[in-house]
Amino acid sequence: MSAAEKLLKYVQFDTTSDENSESVPSTPGQMVLAEELKEELEALGLKTALDDNGYLFGYLKGNTGKNHRKLGLLAHLDTSPDMSGKNVRPRIVRYEGGDLVLNEENGIILKVSEFPALSGYIGQDLMVTDGTTLLGADDKAGVAEIMEVLEYISEHKDFLHGDIHVAFTPDEEIGRGPHHFDVQAFGADIAYTMDGGPIGELEFENFNAASAKVKIRGRNVHPGTAKDKMVNSIFIAMEYADFFDRKDTPEHTEEYEGFYHLNEFKGEVDGSSLDYIIRDFFEDSFAARKKKMQEAADKLNEKYGEGTITLELHDQYKNMKTMIEPHMYLVENARLAMEKAGVTPIIKPIRGGTDGA
Repeated sequence: MSAAEKLLKYVQFDTTSDENSESVPSTPGQMVLAEELKEELEALGLKTALDDNGYLFGYLKGNTGKNHRKLGLLAHLDTSPDMSGKNVRPRIVRYEGGDLVLNEENGIILKVSEFPALSGYIGQDLMVTDGTTLLGADDKAGVAEIMEVLEYISEHKDFLHGDIHVAFTPDEEIGRGPHHFDVQAFGADIAYTMDGGPIGELEFENFNAASAKVKIRGRNVHPGTAKDKMVNSIFIAMEYADFFDRKDTPEHTEEYEGFYHLNEFKGEVDGSSLDYIIRDFFEDSFAARKKKMQEAADKLNEKYGEGTITLELHDQYKNMKTMIEPHMYLVENARLAMEKAGVTPIIKPIRGGTDGA
């Protein structure tokens, strides 16, 4: 089975993660896929370990008779909660250029004017959905790639390799992938994550990440008698958001620029909430961003009364660059491997996160 055929199979599993869930994994479908992959790994001759949190490890013994460093390969099981991953209807189309119709009945079209990267794929086969769901290539393509490598090794007994350790992890999309990862049980000395975007991207530095939940308490009074009594939490929430530069957001930043992202706003007179994610490549400015979130809450509590604003800040993951820099041969090896495969390496920072963190 090719990597593409594997991907067509894996996207049928609904593994959408859920930030509001307190369970691990956050959704049951991730465990269902993990159990399927466990069977496939064992059929390829790997020993496996699947824990109650949905972390699946696979172990393939080397065949060189030498004591090489143990190589790890990682990918995540979940897909983004920003769009449904249920009832995915994938298909492969030959792209000949122009706008790509995903769903004629519902008028869902990938327009080159909105997605100019499409023009780089003319003449290629693209795997797409009907436009009503995610495909889930992030990161089931990574899962499929790893499984294809293992299948190749299984079928080519003369292929020499050291110990290979595989990890398929839950909840990467909601920033929890590293939280229950048992590094010691994984046992790899070095590892690469199969994830990302366009072919050729080679990345070893990512955002420092935190989440922030801001809750505003108001007071609802009949509007006819509200003077000097009503406290409208919606206006206070808007005031909180105004503490931050409108250009310091994802839609106005690139490359090494960090941001505050107001991901969700819910408001009623007596209570409102703001959900942010904070991203920054550099430790000092990352710390400054979190400090500013607290300072904004403190100022509004001083203005409207203690307890009006509550702020919950949680670190999610760190920039892996500081750990990679002493071992840059890992990046060089990947670069050389890409070039041997006819791929031009594109070394750039990840404007996102990774289980490598």
